[in-house]
Order: sequence, then structure tokens, then C-alpha cells
Amino acid sequence: MSFEQSRETVALLRQRMQYDVMGRDDVIDLIITALLADGHVLLEDYPGSGKTTLAKALGRSIASCKDDTMSPFRRMQFTPDLLPGDITGVMVFDPEANVFEFRPGPIFAHVALVDEINRTSPKVQSALLESMGEKQVTVDNVTHSLSDLFFVIATQNPLDQVGTYPLPVAQLDRFMFKIRMTDISRQAELDVVKSWGRPRQPVSLPQVGVDDILRARQDVRESIAVADAIMECLVDIIRAIREDSRCLQGASTRSLVQAVPALQARALMQGQSYVAPCDIEALAVPLFAHRLQLAPGSGNPETVVTENMARPLRELSSKILH
Repeated sequence: MSFEQSRETVALLRQRMQYDVMGRDDVIDLIITALLADGHVLLEDYPGSGKTTLAKALGRSIASCKDDTMSPFRRMQFTPDLLPGDITGVMVFDPEANVFEFRPGPIFAHVALVDEINRTSPKVQSALLESMGEKQVTVDNVTHSLSDLFFVIATQNPLDQVGTYPLPVAQLDRFMFKIRMTDISRQAELDVVKSWGRPRQPVSLPQVGVDDILRARQDVRESIAVADAIMECLVDIIRAIREDSRCLQGASTRSLVQAVPALQARALMQGQSYVAPCDIEALAVPLFAHRLQLAPGSGNPETVVTENMARPLRELSSKILH
């Protein structure tokens, strides 16, 4: 797939999602960026802000082939009584064949929505780690492969924390982005209210094939240049964060490894054939903030990331100018 074909794939995904979700263009771009970079996304905001609608919009945008055994989209509602087998699948006895056979769970999908991930037990949360990291699940010592596209969108809300199981830093580190969804604009909110319950004008936007997205991922890795100065800037940002007195636990090396394809994906979406300083500035907070553990009373991690990336970005700009 050429650079322009990849951009067309991205444009079509964006158009379809923007048709279904109003006033969330910035969040849509971050989700598509993570999809192209082969990462996963954690969405956080209050109930009714459109987190589930965003995930469904992405699922509806993906077309599956006739011989595809995977569902384009599956939703899992996490609750305290959930068991790992409820998401990964279980072995079921077939009395006619006198054998146990595997019944896949809802995790076997191209796009998996994990709704309210912090409302189930750590045992179930940890069942996601293998699938997110290796695109496979193991049941009764037998490993089953997931989709090559496999993409997780998890949601949680910051209210009503009684009875929840907050994700530990080690598990948050598995998510490429944590996106805090703020209130949409007044006009967008007004458009949502006006359009609710009314038939919308149909659009003839085709779905995007799984193979097209996978080829776009490959194109991101092979076609978008990343200068050494960009990588040095990323490392300097992470090391500055770790040395900040407010920070008890800094971002991991994994975050740097994930940052490179994320920056490449954003560059492609911006029509660039290379990663620029503006890409780092745009993605640093969703990439790194959720991986930090701060001392009590030290403010919020977004501020720590923003303050510590200022000097490395200035030095990077200086290198580019000279």
C-alpha cells in the first residue's frame, strides 16, 4: 500500500467515525492513531460522554470478509462477578463427540470494547494482559490466536469509586494512550440534542477492510522517517520526568517503544512523511501521563509531563534550525 492509499484509509475511517460521533474530532484522531500504531486505548470521563459510542463507531467502520471468523466489534461489560472465562472463552464438553471443545469468548474480535474496566476483579483485568500484549489467549494450557488487527478500547469513569478495582501502574502501562474526554463544545452539544431521535441524512461511505488497516500499519512503520534527534528528545523527556522530585514512578522503556509508532501514525495522519517536534508535543501527555505515579499533593501527571518536555523540545527545535 502506498503512502496516499494509507492516507485514504485513514480519511475514510475518520469520516465514518465523525458521522456517528459529534464534537469529538480530537479523540477520534487519537483513537485512529493508536489503531495504526498497533496500541490500545483507555478512555476516561463521566458517564454519558460518548465513550461507548466512539468504540461502536470504530467497530461499525470495519468490514469483515466472508471467511473471517472474527467479529468486527464486541462489547464486554465488566462487573464484579465476571470470571476470566467469560471474556477469553471456555472448554465445553460435547457429549456426541465425547470431547471437550473450545468456545471462544467475546475477546475474539477485531475491536474489543471493555466497558468500565475498573469495575471487575484484578483476576479478570489480568486476563486481558496476554491478549493485549501478545494477541492470544491461553485456556486449559492451549493457546488460541486473536485477530492480527486486535484493538482494545477500555473505558472507566472517575466517579463512584466505591467497590472498584483501580488499574495498577503496571497494567496502565499496557495502554498506548489514556484519553481524558472533556465536555464537547456548546454547538456540538446542541447538534446532538437536535438530532436525537430524528433520522439522519444517509451517507454512502464504504467500510474499511481489515487488510487495508493492516497494510496502513505496515506503511506507517516503513514509510514514516524518524530522525535520531526525535528519539533522543523522547529519551530526554522520559529521563527528565523520572528525575522530577514529584515523581515516584516514571514512565517505562515500553512507553518509549510505543511512542515511536504512535508518532509515525500521527505524522501519516497529518500528511507528513517524517515525525516532527509538533507530533511529540501533541502526543506526549496521552502517551506518558497515565504511566506516572506521583507523590501525594504533587498535582496532576499531565502538568508534570508538559513541564518536563519543554526543555527537550526547545533543544530539538534548536538542532533542526541549525
